[in-house]
Amino acid sequence: MTVKPSIAAETGRGARNARDGIIRLRRLGLQAYEPVWRAMQTFTAARDETTCDELWLVEHPPVFTLGRNAKPEHLLAPGEIPVVNVDRGGQVTYHGPGQIVLYPLLDLNRLGIGVRELVRRMEQAVIDLLAEHGIAAEGREEAPGVYVDGAKIAALGLRVRRGRSYHGLALNVDLYLAPFSHINPCGHPGMAVTRTRDLGIDTGTAALGDALARHLLRLLGYNAALSAEDHLPHVEIQSA
Repeated sequence: MTVKPSIAAETGRGARNARDGIIRLRRLGLQAYEPVWRAMQTFTAARDETTCDELWLVEHPPVFTLGRNAKPEHLLAPGEIPVVNVDRGGQVTYHGPGQIVLYPLLDLNRLGIGVRELVRRMEQAVIDLLAEHGIAAEGREEAPGVYVDGAKIAALGLRVRRGRSYHGLALNVDLYLAPFSHINPCGHPGMAVTRTRDLGIDTGTAALGDALARHLLRLLGYNAALSAEDHLPHVEIQSA
């Protein structure tokens, strides 16, 4: 797998943060949602204080996901798109091809940050990425995510178990937006959504995904990430 030097250090040399930790980056391509979710659960349950943190970059086929406390009335008309009830926080959202999904599997105790600070840094990674392209964006205390002129461009949802995070962040790049009209996005009726393509950014998901990972690495205090095999650990699944 080709790894850009701006993101990955040479394999074997390590990537150090303020706590001398190592993080791995996996680019998984297009993968069904549920096997990736189960792999995150398995990875998190099996890890210990010596386990390296990981970032997973992935795209999913069309799927609606509902968080633990999601209200069913926010799922308006799913039609033929599958619906999966998951263990993250938050309400209902949509994933589809053309959307970057970044899953940070982190030991928050080792990093010395809490959940709210992780959310803030994830939002800031998107804000900084868009700023590189001349787009002003912001987060909202009352509705986690990132917004451009009032329209949501990135959604967040996390689960933390024993101080270790999974689930994560979805950034709309050039995905088909119509399915968002079949839900109240993140539980907000009538919320507008947008994508980088409509903001004049013609960079594709692979390059934007790498850039997003780079920004989050920086905000977490990592200098770089080791290249990892582009498959899911502990789960037999064919990569794209």
